[in-house]
Amino acid sequence: MDFSLTAEQRMIRDTARQFASAELAPLAAAFDRGDSQPAFRDNLRKLAELGFMGLDVGADYGGTQAGSVAFSLAITELAAGCASTAVTASVTNMVAEVIQAVGNEAQKQQFLPRLCSGEYLAGSFCLTEAEAGSDPAAMKTTAVYEGDHYRLNGSKVFITSAEYAGVFVVWAVTNPAADKGKGISCFLVDRDTPGLRIGRAEEKMGQKASPTNEVHFENCLVPVSGLLGKPDQGFRIAVGELAGGRIGIGSLALGIGNAALDYARRYLTERRQFGQALADFQGLQWMLADHYTDMEAARLLLMNAAGLKQQGQPFAKQASMAKLFASEKANQACYAALQMLGGYGYVKEYPLERLARDARVTTIYEGTSEVQRIIIARQLLSEVNYPH
Repeated sequence: MDFSLTAEQRMIRDTARQFASAELAPLAAAFDRGDSQPAFRDNLRKLAELGFMGLDVGADYGGTQAGSVAFSLAITELAAGCASTAVTASVTNMVAEVIQAVGNEAQKQQFLPRLCSGEYLAGSFCLTEAEAGSDPAAMKTTAVYEGDHYRLNGSKVFITSAEYAGVFVVWAVTNPAADKGKGISCFLVDRDTPGLRIGRAEEKMGQKASPTNEVHFENCLVPVSGLLGKPDQGFRIAVGELAGGRIGIGSLALGIGNAALDYARRYLTERRQFGQALADFQGLQWMLADHYTDMEAARLLLMNAAGLKQQGQPFAKQASMAKLFASEKANQACYAALQMLGGYGYVKEYPLERLARDARVTTIYEGTSEVQRIIIARQLLSEVNYPH
């Protein structure tokens, strides 16, 4: 299999790398402290101007039309500079992709140019609820059909970019009599719709500049034109888009892990103990070798999943494998890099403690590592016709 990049893909990767180095990395610590939020928003607008908010969206709707491989490359590079910015871009891209894949022409014309251009700083998925996380089919939010509109009631939690989102993709139960997961529909809800309320922001361990909020729907009237896809078929949309989102989160984890190892590698060449550079100690050399090998394996898994998606082939199993491996190994890489710095790795003056915190959630959102293993195992067993 040929993993060489096209000229366009290399350009997108290099542009993302340069932007991350010049605009994101210098402010990442301030973003983590909760400072410089205007600069964070400005960077989102700049990314939109560069074409990074619609990487797999058609040019007719303002997108870059560069494909899933370019998306993975870009998120990896952005995450190396600032994970909070990268996750905002990743989720916004996925919101745009689901609208492009499932929306009608009017919906595409209404929302895609606004997402791609930066008029909307971000888009958000409203799927998770307090009692419907790894089991989203157990959601309680309802949408009652009332002629020319649906009446939404319920609450969502852990919604990325809710404070910045211009449009929300919302899942709700429209047929409570249907079997679990069969009576759920999907809606596009503009942030100015009466009855939509952004709740409190979570106090998080990492990725602090990316707001994560509760979103409440209180007699929120959504016109019938806001229905995304067919009634009662929304759960299929969720399952399909989560698979694509896992490529984004795996890529994000890869970028964080690479950033941690790159910093530690430079540090080892400069720091001296026992009369020699730390880089001369074989134990530390082997730590580098092992974790860089893991990151390279993660990159290849992600390229494979992204390539399959771009070719229109089944990719869900490969996306889960890539997300599982990349997120777990990135966490290990961050802690190993922190260990290489010793006490300095533990203090905020150096970026390792922040990178370790930012990496931690990648094994949780877009499906926990445990859920990924369930998905992978089910697919493997189904390939030999084992019922489950």
